[in-house]
Amino acid sequence: MLTKREKKELGIGKDQGKAILRYARISPRKVRIVLDLIKGKDIDEAYAILRYTPKAASSILFKLLKSAEANATNNNGLNRDNLYVAEAYADQGPTLKRILPRARGSADRIRKRTSHITLVVKERS
Repeated sequence: MLTKREKKELGIGKDQGKAILRYARISPRKVRIVLDLIKGKDIDEAYAILRYTPKAASSILFKLLKSAEANATNNNGLNRDNLYVAEAYADQGPTLKRILPRARGSADRIRKRTSHITLVVKERS
């Protein structure tokens, strides 16, 4: 396993732009539905899909894609026209547990799930 410093010295990760959103208050299951739509698509096509998809995850992913694109162009000097969504995945974050009072003094547990969402854009060769 390489450290951050070693990766920087070797130039690993300079061919991509990456953006990570942690602790997003949306279930990873709901995010994956939208992620599957944009995986492998060109960046402009992915923006169009996200803009017209009526899901809560769409607006979150739109901002995250803009961030990944900016990281690729500004930090690594990649050409915006050749970018595509190389990797897109959502992992489960910590679950917030809440109590909902019910009849006769009982209670139900509500699980409010969170996500760690990662988007990686690369240049097409």
